[in-house]
Amino acid sequence: LTNRDIRFAASADMQRPVAEFMTTRKLVTAPVGTTLDEAQRILQERRIEKLLLVDEHKHLKGLITVKDIQKKRDYPHAATDARGRLLVGAAVGVGPDVEARVEMLVDKGVDVIVIDTAHGHSAGVIRAIQRVRHHWRDLPLVAGNVVTAEGAQALIDAGADTIKVGVGAGSICTTRVISGAGMPQVTAIFECAQVARKRDVPVIADGGIKYSGDIVKAIVAGADVVMLGSLLAGLDESPGEVVLYEGRRFKEYRGMGSLGAMQGLGKDRYSSAQGKNGKLVPEGIEGIVSYKGSLHDVIYQLVGGLRSGMGYAGAATLKDLQCRARLRRITHAGLIESHPHDVTITREAPNYYQRSA
Repeated sequence: LTNRDIRFAASADMQRPVAEFMTTRKLVTAPVGTTLDEAQRILQERRIEKLLLVDEHKHLKGLITVKDIQKKRDYPHAATDARGRLLVGAAVGVGPDVEARVEMLVDKGVDVIVIDTAHGHSAGVIRAIQRVRHHWRDLPLVAGNVVTAEGAQALIDAGADTIKVGVGAGSICTTRVISGAGMPQVTAIFECAQVARKRDVPVIADGGIKYSGDIVKAIVAGADVVMLGSLLAGLDESPGEVVLYEGRRFKEYRGMGSLGAMQGLGKDRYSSAQGKNGKLVPEGIEGIVSYKGSLHDVIYQLVGGLRSGMGYAGAATLKDLQCRARLRRITHAGLIESHPHDVTITREAPNYYQRSA
C-alpha cells in the first residue's frame, strides 16, 4: 500500500478495509541483502519507485525506494549508521533527571549523547558522566567544555569518549569578560590534546573558527573535529528570522548564554547564572550576521580552504597535517599583515570578509 493507492480516495473510502486498496498481485520483490545497484537495475527495468525486500518465507523485511538511491548519490559522505540512517546526537544537562532523559533518547535510537555545559571541569559534570556511563557502557558519550589538561583528564577518567574544548571562544560568547574565566582557543586545544592523545580520545574544538584557515590551525593544534556556529548562522538552513538592516539582509543569531536564550532553556547550560531573586547574569549576546545563502556553498569554501592548507603542508590526510604542519606565534602586526591591507576591497570573495575589531 502506497500513497498512490489512496491519493484520490473519497472520504467514504477511508472507512473501507486496507486490504481492498493493497496491491496483492504481480508484486515486484527482491531478497534481503540486495544492493543499491541491484535495486536500481530492478526499479529501472520494472518502471517502479519502490522495491520490497522479503525473506525466504516471503515476509516483508525492508524497502528500497528511488529516493533512497537518489540520497546516496546526492550525499555520498553522509554520516549514517549500519542501517543507512543519519547519525543523531542529543545534548543533555547535568540535572537530577539526566538518566531519565538519556533513557528516553536511547529508546528513540540516539547515536551519541553530549553532556553539554559551559564549565565541564566540575563535580556536577563528572558525576553526570559517571551516572550515564554506569547505565550505558557502550553509548558514545561526548562531554565538555574544558580548556585545561586537568579538565580533559578529569572527563576522560570519568568515562567520556570524546571531549569538547572551548570556553569563551565563540563570537557571541562573553564568558571571558563577564567571569574572567577561559583560555585562548589554540592554547586550550593544544593542552587538552596532549592528554587526550595518550588515551586515544578525540578532541572537538568548539568556538573560535572565523575563516577556513582557523579549521586548519585547530586541527594542527590537536583537534580531530571542529564545531561551527557563526560561520553557519546566516544560512538558509539555519534558524532565525531574516531581517533587513540598512538595505542588506541579515539573520538573527544568539548564544546559549544570551539573555533571550537563558530565559528559555539556555540556563541549563549555565548553572551559576540564575540568581536567588530570579535575575539572570548572561554570558552571551544576541545579534545579527550577514545572510550567506546556501549551506552547500559555504561548506564548499570551507573544505576548499582546508584542502589548500593541507597542500601547503604537504599533507595527504588530516593525520599527516597534524604531523607535518608547525605552529608559530605571531605579533599583532603579523596578524594585520595576514589579512588584505592597504587596499579597499571592491569585489568581495565568497570565503573572506572583513570583520570588525
